[in-house]
Amino acid sequence: MQRLTRQQIARLVAQDLPRYAVVNLGIGMPTLVTDHIPPALDIQLHSENGILGMSRLDPAQPPDPDLINASKEPISLTSGASISDHALSFAMMRGGHLDITVLGAFEVAANGDLANWSLGEDDPLPSVGGAMDLAVGTRTVWVMMEALTRDHASRLVPQCRLPLTAQHVVSRVYTDIGIFDIADGHFVPKALIAGLSPGSLTEWIAGPIAWDAPPATLAPQVLGA
Repeated sequence: MQRLTRQQIARLVAQDLPRYAVVNLGIGMPTLVTDHIPPALDIQLHSENGILGMSRLDPAQPPDPDLINASKEPISLTSGASISDHALSFAMMRGGHLDITVLGAFEVAANGDLANWSLGEDDPLPSVGGAMDLAVGTRTVWVMMEALTRDHASRLVPQCRLPLTAQHVVSRVYTDIGIFDIADGHFVPKALIAGLSPGSLTEWIAGPIAWDAPPATLAPQVLGA
């Protein structure tokens, strides 16, 4: 069974973004989505360090050290982009002006709780950053993550064990084994990788599962590298 790569997960997220949406891509894996957004969608990418109208860096363009996203990666600006201070950028986040935010996570609970800023008491430098503001201020919150930890424990849980970022905010999770909506306290499979049977999902998901329709099949070889 071939699981999805991070780039393939990012491509799935990009394909689901609605046209003209204002979208924030969180630190880490979500920044990969930038490379897969079809230009025809006219997506406005927001970065919490004060950018609205962000795009991936043109390979032919030398990086500008003053133009970086929240992950400190070099980026380009779209025509008409705006640069703001943190106060205005966070006002966009807190004021409900973002349509979708895509965040990484350590755990997501079946009720939509999100834990993505601290691994617990042993974490030497915990910092919630702007994740809390994004999670509670954005209209729709999606998460990208691998289904299992390095210790093979599920990240899709009945209740988060790690410190929460926000409660009841996540509506969809994109993972290396498929896409899951969160509804009525359950993970609802919308698409699963080829070769993963519904009966084996409990090996990957610790939280309760519900079915509303047969899930689509994701073939990694079709999605590309």
